[in-house]
Amino acid sequence: MSSLSPEFLLTAFIVCISPGIGVVYTLSMTLGGGFRAGLWAALGCTLATILHMVVALAGLAAVLLASALLFQTVKYAGVAYLLWMAWAVLKGRGGLDIAPAAPAPVGQVVWRGVLLNILNPKLPLFFVAFLPQFLPSQGATVAQMAELGLAFAAMTFLTFVIYAGLAASGRRALLGSERVMTWLRRAFAASFAALGLRLALERAA
Repeated sequence: MSSLSPEFLLTAFIVCISPGIGVVYTLSMTLGGGFRAGLWAALGCTLATILHMVVALAGLAAVLLASALLFQTVKYAGVAYLLWMAWAVLKGRGGLDIAPAAPAPVGQVVWRGVLLNILNPKLPLFFVAFLPQFLPSQGATVAQMAELGLAFAAMTFLTFVIYAGLAASGRRALLGSERVMTWLRRAFAASFAALGLRLALERAA
């Protein structure tokens, strides 16, 4: 019997559509390289989500939660990377300009999406805390948890694709205004910096 209840699907959609690291990254890549770049960015973020789900299913999230040093190490590596992303977008470095002269390589776009989300230690803990709420109180199986996790990953990808489509639809008009692009660059840089700050303030529990 499927564990995909309407309550789970609605809650997962609300979580996915809330602006976070993946949304900001997907939007910035779409404005810089078009809808295709946004798709690759969404794929990278989704792959990281699946990896975190595997970590949670393997019980490694409990290890991360129990080890303050490990949690802090991963967290601050993520903070540093987000701050670098903010600086790179602001300065238009490394293919992260909102309007680059040439699109960033596909592998680079996907890898950055993976790395940004892998370095968020709260994600595997999120799976541990979130998914069991929609499982039977007794007799829950790994297969049921995997079903919920994969459904969440699929919804993550679809949500990011929607964001990419919306950004791509207005991309041409935005690229035509140097003033707007300057403010967009600043806005995305500020968003990455704010996400880094929020991650820095996170605690394991």
